[in-house]
Amino acid sequence: MPSPDKKKPKLISGTGNPALTERIAEYCNLNIVQTEERHFSDGEFYIRINEDVRGSDVFIIQPTCQPGEKNLMELLITIDALKRGSAGRITAVIPYYGYARQDRKTASRTPITAKLVANLITTAGADRVLTMDLHAKQIQGFFDIPIDDMFARPVFIADLKDRYPEDDFIIVSPDVGGVVRARSLAKYIDANLAIIDKRRPGPNQAQVMNVIGDVTGKNCVLVDDMTDTAGTLCKAADALMEKGAKSVTAYCSHGLLTGDAKDKIMQSALENLTITDSIAPSDSILSCPKIRVISIAPLLGDAILRIHNEQSVSSLFDYGDDGTPGGRVQLINT
Repeated sequence: MPSPDKKKPKLISGTGNPALTERIAEYCNLNIVQTEERHFSDGEFYIRINEDVRGSDVFIIQPTCQPGEKNLMELLITIDALKRGSAGRITAVIPYYGYARQDRKTASRTPITAKLVANLITTAGADRVLTMDLHAKQIQGFFDIPIDDMFARPVFIADLKDRYPEDDFIIVSPDVGGVVRARSLAKYIDANLAIIDKRRPGPNQAQVMNVIGDVTGKNCVLVDDMTDTAGTLCKAADALMEKGAKSVTAYCSHGLLTGDAKDKIMQSALENLTITDSIAPSDSILSCPKIRVISIAPLLGDAILRIHNEQSVSSLFDYGDDGTPGGRVQLINT
């Protein structure tokens, strides 16, 4: 007879975002499996699982954000340790899937790294993947194992309804590539849609060309899957204000915020930027008055419990006007 503990899902935290794992564990009323982690003098990563996982349903929570190579290798090594420990099922919970922007060949002799990462995770021994807001939806097809691509949309909608109870806002896509994402959110809250038409002259450079849609006197809400250098969002905010917008705020699932992104945001027309804790925010980001962080722990926690209990994950997004069940919001900084 299996012990009662075997019937519960087991959570393992990588070093990429332990605070998120703790929030998920608290939400799900689960303990985090104890592990022993260290690095050899040459930088090699070592992990030992200090609890019995034989036959257990195990969830490893590890985003592959910066430093991407370190966090990815740690995920792969942990999967291998669990596989060799006879875990019953291994789910890689990757709140932010790194290398997702390399989803196709953009020139001769270039890699499709998003596919390579999918192969590595599968070969290491993962049985399924749980992630959120993939940069390119076709990455789901790179995996030969089940993958659940969650949406931050429920927590964004709940937060929007709380902040703009009069619904006097318009959803804006910062580029043509994000129109489907922005339209989906606008549909669920019955809001109008505008689009920023931009031309990118070089990597991490964005030049706004035009605003498609009437934003005059509106609270504009920019929606994107990630913000890296924040150049696109800041230029889009400036363009919207020039077109007569009342205010501009932004929601992004993944706040990479590299380089001088924080300074750009502070100097921009953006009223504020709301990101999730899919990537652990630094103290500098948490202290920024223009950046808000809301937690996706309830969303991922519900998904983990549903996967463990063999229930539908997609039903998390069949919610009512209040944004529930997936829309429970936890504000990290105030």
